[in-house]
Amino acid sequence: MATPREVSEAYWAAECRRDVDAVMAYYHADGIYEDAGGRREGETAIRGAYEDSARAYPGLEVRIVREFMFSPDCTALEFDATLIDPAGQRFRVRGVNVVVVRDGRFVSVRSYEDPPTPE
Repeated sequence: MATPREVSEAYWAAECRRDVDAVMAYYHADGIYEDAGGRREGETAIRGAYEDSARAYPGLEVRIVREFMFSPDCTALEFDATLIDPAGQRFRVRGVNVVVVRDGRFVSVRSYEDPPTPE
């Protein structure tokens, strides 16, 4: 059984490729994604958030800084990311994702992140 960190690492690899179909494979059909932009439930709403992000920032790099494990199916991952816009400008985003995983897929992802700042 994949750990929440393993699922998150694979998910972030797909997100960094901007492969929305692969990202969605890491969510349950009734999954929840929540960030400062609001709560999105279900595949259509979650997919839209990732598609919007990929359009605004076609480049993404993510590094996991540390993990805070709460249970075998729930962890918090501090991350340091770089978003890259269509003009090539880079923006740093730091934050924490709290994830709950069941059967190797996200039940929920709650992202607490700082606003992007130019690098």
